[in-house]
Amino acid sequence: MPGGTRRGKKPRDYAVSGDWPYSVMDSVRQAQVGQAVARALAEAMERRGFSANALADASGVNRQVISNILAGTVWPDMFTLASLEASLDEMLWPRHTEWPMDDDGARHQPIPLHRRSYEG
Repeated sequence: MPGGTRRGKKPRDYAVSGDWPYSVMDSVRQAQVGQAVARALAEAMERRGFSANALADASGVNRQVISNILAGTVWPDMFTLASLEASLDEMLWPRHTEWPMDDDGARHQPIPLHRRSYEG
């Protein structure tokens, strides 16, 4: 499988505890990035007042794909993310190279205080 076997699991499958997309995640950075994208998308949609249907119409991205990203059941591609970012006029891709480093030298995303479940 391209990208190794880790892509065989869904991003939300790497959650250790808590509710997606605010859960504590395993240290697999790709899954943490997927979670951060889902959270950024949900929060941008809320700020802009977009439903999944309205964002689908504006971006040309299928509504089910948007719902799947929000639910953490897919690994979104660059074309999809760029289309969503353009329609929302916001960056969804996290600055993961700037996340804080733990004692072992691994970077982990900070978990925001705002916790809301977006199951799609």
